[in-house]
Parts: sequence; structure tokens; C-alpha cells
Amino acid sequence: MKISDFQTKDVINIVDGKKLGQISDLELDLRQGRIDSIVVPNNSKFFGLFGGGTDIIIPWKHIVKIGADVVLVKLDDAKTHRAVEESETVDYNRSGRG
Repeated sequence: MKISDFQTKDVINIVDGKKLGQISDLELDLRQGRIDSIVVPNNSKFFGLFGGGTDIIIPWKHIVKIGADVVLVKLDDAKTHRAVEESETVDYNRSGRG
């Protein structure tokens, strides 16, 4: 599966049924050749201009199912995932480096 295939899928939390958004990026473990987590932009931004400037980082172990249109994740509470500043993540899609 290509990274671009992931970016078209909606991320849904099965605990509360909320749509978290679409995957914007992936965090990769290049040494082991696997995906560590998915990155979803925080919904609190207003048209991407105003807001905390954070992304939601969801560890791979919290992904329940990857379907044709959605990625189902299980996030019991806010402590299950971590939000980080955009400057802390490396964008593998756009930078061309890792």
C-alpha cells in the first residue's frame, strides 16, 4: 500500500465514533521497515490558520482495522495518543528525506 492510499482514508475512533480526520503523514521506523504511527491534523484548527498547531500521533498498535475508506482506531482517552508541535515531526511525504 502506498502512503498516498492512506491519506485518502478517514480516521474514526471506535470508542466514541468520532471522525478524527484524514491521515496527513506517517512516522516510520526505517531500521525495521515498519510504520510506527499515523499522523492526523488536529481538528481544532480554523481552516488550518488558527489553532494550537498540533497533530495527533496515533501509535500503530491502536489501529484496529484498515478498510477501503476508513482506518478504525481505538483511543480510550486523550492520554492514549500524543499531540506534538508540527515542527517536531518529519514530513516524509514532502521533504523527500527521513
